Amino acid sequence: MLGTIVNTLAVIVGAAIGMVVKKGLSDKMSDTLMKGLGLCTLFLGISGSLEGKNSLILIVSMVVGTLIGEGIDLEEKINRLGDFLESKFKSKDGKKVSIAEGFVTASLLFCVGAMAIVGSLQSGLTGNHEMLFNKSVLDCVAAIIFASSLGLGVMFSASFVFVYQGTITLLAQWVSPFLTDTVIAEMTCVGSVIIMGLALNMLGITKLKVMNYVPAVFVPIILCRFM
Repeated sequence: MLGTIVNTLAVIVGAAIGMVVKKGLSDKMSDTLMKGLGLCTLFLGISGSLEGKNSLILIVSMVVGTLIGEGIDLEEKINRLGDFLESKFKSKDGKKVSIAEGFVTASLLFCVGAMAIVGSLQSGLTGNHEMLFNKSVLDCVAAIIFASSLGLGVMFSASFVFVYQGTITLLAQWVSPFLTDTVIAEMTCVGSVIIMGLALNMLGITKLKVMNYVPAVFVPIILCRFM
């Protein structure tokens, strides 16, 4: 668990630094920064989506995952939690901190990708934390940048990193046979398409309920056994 713990702390530290930086930014600068981050996020989504080799797995995963996500309405549950936390964390001028948006955006960016999965597997199977240590540095820098625009929600995403990567690490010997290179590539592809949706929201082009698509990320674990 050492790698996951370090990664979690790196996100918290990075987010804390970013929130300090945020206080010195004007509204105009924050908006411009948000649009710039949206473009970078779109690039990350496009790049990651090219990992997939079977478009049918992507399509079926999105359909099944969306049905699950809409059925339990994950987006609404996250927004309720965000509204509750926002009522507790207000700036001195009364403005609310965008916790739900920051949490969803950062959680997906930190956890969707091969480094999170492979690094956690290596940590659990061999005790080699090097990949997660490298990821921690990257996530810390990303947390600084995103927290400077999205605020406190980015720090709360550390809890998702801890649970997601920690679960894979603790169950590594049981889940590793299912998380083959092909499965990881298809999971990355599906997750990256969802990240593209995040980017469109950040750019103000769409208002997608991105969290309701998240279950689709795990569907390739099953589909790759049959397709």
